[in-house]
Amino acid sequence: MSAQLQESPRIRRMVPSDLDAVVTIEREVFLFPWTRGNFSDSLDAGYHCLVLEQDGYIFGYGVMTIGAEEAHLLTLSIAPESQGKGWGEKLLRHFIEIAREQLALTMFLDVRVSNHVAARLYERLGFRQIGKRKDYYPAMGGREDSLVMELVL
Repeated sequence: MSAQLQESPRIRRMVPSDLDAVVTIEREVFLFPWTRGNFSDSLDAGYHCLVLEQDGYIFGYGVMTIGAEEAHLLTLSIAPESQGKGWGEKLLRHFIEIAREQLALTMFLDVRVSNHVAARLYERLGFRQIGKRKDYYPAMGGREDSLVMELVL
């Protein structure tokens, strides 16, 4: 009798063949999702695009850009069935390490004012609100403000 071993979840660079899986998660998680073109453009631009994968199954991703000693987390998401298990934090910590390795001094992100779960995660990892962008995100029936958050690296 042989037990089937599962591959440990890993974080790796996103590649074009990942885009179908990434866009599927994006559409499950966000009412106003990024398009396949947004992700493809991020890959083409050389942004830090990562996926969380286990046994060939992608269950999370994120995109970050770094320039002028600033890192900007553009998006980060975990598939609904994998949320609440610490994967978002693990992926975010990985992005923070990349930012430090690339000598960024600060890391910025925007989060919807209504996304309390994400905002608490960011605060737990040391991000602090430094501003608010009015009507930044599309929302049902209008627009929603974002909280601008910063982590000093």
